[in-house]
Amino acid sequence: MGKTSHEASKGIMSPDGFRRIALGMESAIEGAHMGHPDFRANGRIFATIHPDHKWGMVKLTPEQQEKFVRENPAAFAPENGAWGRSGCTKVRLDLVDEDKLGEAMTFAWQNSEKKTVAGRSKPRRTTKTTRPSRKS
Repeated sequence: MGKTSHEASKGIMSPDGFRRIALGMESAIEGAHMGHPDFRANGRIFATIHPDHKWGMVKLTPEQQEKFVRENPAAFAPENGAWGRSGCTKVRLDLVDEDKLGEAMTFAWQNSEKKTVAGRSKPRRTTKTTRPSRKS
């Protein structure tokens, strides 16, 4: 089912539009998580589409989430529980425009990149090192 010209002019998002924006991020791939699509960069989920296809989710920081919810409370809301408190943000697809979703998605992707870089700051040692014996 396609969008009417009125919907397209308002920028109303569809699951396919959400997918297009997510996959437009550098190194993004689509996978599946608990039976619904997710979008990852460097192995980290930065966005998902809810099973009902009416909502998406972007992983923001709590500060970013507060800004999006404050500026557009009809389209953005914290996810339930600890996920929401940590910044996971629901996006109501029929009420968000492409520009605002693109902005939120970019933040979510950047956040996943920052975590990846931070996670690589201290490489893990895979073999035990031994000291040479001291001979007197």
